[in-house]
This record gives sequence, structure tokens and C-alpha cells, in this order.
Amino acid sequence: MSVADIITILCGVVGAFFFLGGTLGLLRFPDLFSRLHALTKADNLGLGLIVLGLLFQADSVAAGAKLVLIWGLALWAASTSCYVIGRYALAHLEKGKAGEGDGDA
Repeated sequence: MSVADIITILCGVVGAFFFLGGTLGLLRFPDLFSRLHALTKADNLGLGLIVLGLLFQADSVAAGAKLVLIWGLALWAASTSCYVIGRYALAHLEKGKAGEGDGDA
């Protein structure tokens, strides 16, 4: 097992841990805005760590660039969708009540 393999495994495990943390935040936080914050921040960091680990396994610069591009697109999509959901909640839901009572588990 090479050093690149060990780095890939470590980054993958830590990235998966951040995905788990974001999912727990989505399920446990009380309101919409804190749920969105937990989900987007933790998942973006988790995906970034997984991509970082996969960069050590990339065969070429083009493959690495594709991985970074995919991560960038995921960052853009997550921030845009979070912004749209947050703005909708501010405009249509009572402030302080956004996301409460919407099927909390």
C-alpha cells in the first residue's frame, strides 16, 4: 500500500464523516436555516476531502481537472439551491417559524 493509497483512504473516511455530520445536522437542527447551513457546509467540505483523496489516484492532469470541476459545480449548485430555498422561506414563511413542524424526526 503506497502513501497515495493511505492519503486517499484517510481523505475518503474523513469526507464521509463530514457527510454524516451534515446529514445529522439536517435531521436534528430545529429550523430550516440552521439545517441548510449544516447541510451545505458539511457536505461541501466532505465532497472536497473525497475529491482531494481521489486526486492522488488520478492517472492524468485531465482526470484531476475533471474531479476539481465536478467539485466546483457541486459547490455552485449547493450554494445556489440553498440561497433559493432560504429566500423563499424568508418571503413566504413567518420569520422564526421557517422549517418548524415540517415533519421533524
